[in-house]
Amino acid sequence: MKIGVPKEIKTLEFRVGMTPAGVHEVIGDGHEVIVETNAGVGIGETDAAYEAVGATVVATPEEVFAAADMIVKVKEPQLHECAMLRPGQVLFTYLHLAADADQTEALIKSGSTAIAYETVTADDGSLPLLTPMSEVAGRLSIQAGAFALQKANGGCGKLLGGVPGVQPANVLVIGGGVSGANAADMAVGLGANVTILDRSLPRLRELDDIWGGRVHTVYSTKHAIDELAPKADLIIGAVLIAGAAAPKLVSAQNIKDMQPGSVMVDISIDQGGCFETSKPTSHAEPTYVVDDVVHYCVTNMPGAVPRTSTYALTNATLPFVKSLANLGWKVALERDPHLANGLNVHSGHVNHEAVARDLGYDYLSAADALKAA
Repeated sequence: MKIGVPKEIKTLEFRVGMTPAGVHEVIGDGHEVIVETNAGVGIGETDAAYEAVGATVVATPEEVFAAADMIVKVKEPQLHECAMLRPGQVLFTYLHLAADADQTEALIKSGSTAIAYETVTADDGSLPLLTPMSEVAGRLSIQAGAFALQKANGGCGKLLGGVPGVQPANVLVIGGGVSGANAADMAVGLGANVTILDRSLPRLRELDDIWGGRVHTVYSTKHAIDELAPKADLIIGAVLIAGAAAPKLVSAQNIKDMQPGSVMVDISIDQGGCFETSKPTSHAEPTYVVDDVVHYCVTNMPGAVPRTSTYALTNATLPFVKSLANLGWKVALERDPHLANGLNVHSGHVNHEAVARDLGYDYLSAADALKAA
């Protein structure tokens, strides 16, 4: 199989779909890899590093898309990249389609087979290809929030951990999954007063055990958010419903009730965001202000630390890339139902139920798509 690795083009996105080590692995299995020039420069990997392990480096993305049987990326394809996809070609990347009607339509029109990292599952119900970036985003959310709290950056001027004789900041984390737990861990480490909301009592018990009572755990209800949001200096939105649009849990009224200079970081923005006032931003202009509250809603947060993020991500994706290349997409999905859960679009049909429901498309299950193929 010919595998293509284009350079990422989203604003200030420096990650890359495959490292030289990963390329070396798949070439060792007998495949070809075509890499766009400077695709790895953002993580410190040169064209020469890719060529040294046997990759072919080309000058343009058009050459990559034209030559490859499978495209391996990090972020969702932009619309002009979707236009370069073709029937029979496999796309393996993050998609987040439920919050992106235009991209979904473009992938349907392309006739390609689009497999989303974020909906591939594991035996325990986790999302193994989303987990590494959720870990990074959760940890980054506290760094971003602490920076935004500084007065010069629009915040109220509070130090998260306070100092002796001065109270620490109040951090409210909505969602106790991977990103929320990592956010809480960083906030606790900085000395903040941390509260986590979640709807799973078993998960709240786990979180309470992890920090031995140093984090307040609260069952998530609208009343709890109404009560806690006005007291928070920093709110982290870390809500995930796999494949579906994020629910709007923090209302515009909640934000009006917050203190001026408070900060909101919406990790869920890739799936549409969990704050009513959220709108996508980029690393070039990461924040905006609504009702004197600073909002940070960058859609590719882990792109701020591309070297760490790329290696964390590709450690997880490489076995699946190898399976798709060695077996072909159809056999790989037939043998691995968890990988089959990653199928979002194939041959003009939407194959993920939550995406179809949220965007109003007819749903064709992955199993039926495989039978038809």
